[in-house]
Amino acid sequence: MDFELWWLFGFALFFGLGWLAARIDIKQLLSESRQLPRSYFKGLNFLLNEQPDKAIEAFIEVVKVDPETVELHFGLGSLFRRQGETERAIRMHRNLLERPDLGEEQRLHAMVELGQDYLKAGLLDRAEEVFLKLKDSPHRAQALKFLLEIFQQEKDWTRAIAHAGELEKESGQSAQKEIANYHCELALSEATHSRPDAARRHLDAALSAHRKCVRANILLGDLAAGAGDHAGAIEAWKRIEQQNPAYLALVAQRLLESHRALGRTEEGLTLLRGYLASLPSLDMLDVAFQSTLDVEGAEAAYNLVKDELRRNQTLLGLDKLLEAQLLVTPAERRHDLELVRNLIHGHTRRLARYRCENCGFKARQFYWHCPACGGWETYPPKRSEEFEQSP
Repeated sequence: MDFELWWLFGFALFFGLGWLAARIDIKQLLSESRQLPRSYFKGLNFLLNEQPDKAIEAFIEVVKVDPETVELHFGLGSLFRRQGETERAIRMHRNLLERPDLGEEQRLHAMVELGQDYLKAGLLDRAEEVFLKLKDSPHRAQALKFLLEIFQQEKDWTRAIAHAGELEKESGQSAQKEIANYHCELALSEATHSRPDAARRHLDAALSAHRKCVRANILLGDLAAGAGDHAGAIEAWKRIEQQNPAYLALVAQRLLESHRALGRTEEGLTLLRGYLASLPSLDMLDVAFQSTLDVEGAEAAYNLVKDELRRNQTLLGLDKLLEAQLLVTPAERRHDLELVRNLIHGHTRRLARYRCENCGFKARQFYWHCPACGGWETYPPKRSEEFEQSP
């Protein structure tokens, strides 16, 4: 019985202490909240209502009242940057760095923010200087990421390769695809300056970094074709089938031209038709149609498109079928068919685009490096209509 009474007394005591602590915390919280200016809460309300311009004005008032609010300075600087007011963001973060009472972690944080301000403002040399200083800090991974972004903008692919390797070790995330594309960019530069051997070395390095780098084999084929080695070019392009056969559509025209240069047009056409049968593609169909038209005539081209449309029903395929049908239709019946074809063609123009898987940006031409989000190999080699129909 004595044990049970003590247990009850103990429970009541702990309950009372908890209640008292809660009361003290609530009083302290209320006291601190009363000390905050009303502009602070107005700013938060504007942010919640997605009104950043008004939020900035409210927070500026708070900073005027209480200039010691370091965290609010950080938040306000970030808001300035997001709104495109990079000069004000730079001033805010530089003023923070000049404060003698700023702690070491806050100083490093301010440097990270300032580097991003410079980057957003396009002051790449200043941004690089800041992030290079941060490479040996706890913010090393962030610094490497932003340095990589800077080197890509500057097209300094050699330094991009080195820093991508460092970032890969730091983060544990593979950078093989990016490194391979940097080598491809260097290869393009060497080829432009008529240095094919140097270009091939970079393409070999690209394949060593990422064996499934389709772009490297495309460029190796281009180099071979440019040197008159069409057999070597065909072999390089055919290797894409083992890497990612979907990309064969990008080299369909090249394959046909090299076969034609070797006097093997029929063989090239048979190869394209085989690819088309196993891997439907609107780009492949377009090349196969035109080559069949040139070699075998309008009737054969029409039958090719008709059979493909039966297997894969798309508006872009229908547009191609109507184009083929116009070639075999008697002149007196073409007018009505042309009206239908023009209507379909106008509607399909928006479908004949490539779309970035990462950000959704659409473009009429194929990109290895998305101009919107900066992702590498984020464009599938398919038109929008095919992309939307993919499972």
